Amino acid sequence: MANPQPPVEQAPEGPREGPQKPPSLLEVMLSVLAAAFGVQSRRNRERDFTRGNPVVFILAGLIFTLLFVLTLIGVVHLVL
Repeated sequence: MANPQPPVEQAPEGPREGPQKPPSLLEVMLSVLAAAFGVQSRRNRERDFTRGNPVVFILAGLIFTLLFVLTLIGVVHLVL
């Protein structure tokens, strides 16, 4: 006869206690874009501040700002 195995306990849903992975490139880009327009959600902001590396967000913000300014300059040159 086979011995029955005890039931496996599953972790409760929600935030995990273990090490959390840093935000992905897509999550960083979406956070920077949302922050630029001032519509960042509380949950995403908390994720960014707890799991994210500030240097990554600073670099992403600088790159976004540079691309935004270059886009505006390009549009002005097209119009004039």
